Amino acid sequence: MSEEDDIDEEIVAKVSDYVDGLLKGAERDEVAKKIESDPAWKQTHADMVENKKFMSGMQKARAPATFTEDVTGTINKRSKGKFFARKTLGDRVPFNVLLIIAILAMATVGYLMWSSQTGSLKVEKKPAPPPPAPPPVR
Repeated sequence: MSEEDDIDEEIVAKVSDYVDGLLKGAERDEVAKKIESDPAWKQTHADMVENKKFMSGMQKARAPATFTEDVTGTINKRSKGKFFARKTLGDRVPFNVLLIIAILAMATVGYLMWSSQTGSLKVEKKPAPPPPAPPPVR
């Protein structure tokens, strides 16, 4: 990279900041004077102002409302179902609902095991052993 390229990059950076209104005070005045007096700075400024006018007419276009569904459907068709295949139960039902159903199912199974005659969750209390016999009195 030559020294001339460094100078050109400095001009571009300073003029770009000037055009965007990022320079304040003395630095802004200094760049304004260089644009007035130096042909390279003046040409760079003219190019940037023209470019800014051109770019200001361009605005981001909004995607159609069905864009996501259309793209997903196209990918699904082209990949023959490998990507974005039919949604699973977890994708269609909210997680909170699945969590509540799972907790209720576990509580039901636990209750059934506890209340059954052969359930392994029932705790059978063994009778307390009889207290030891008192020593004979003499």
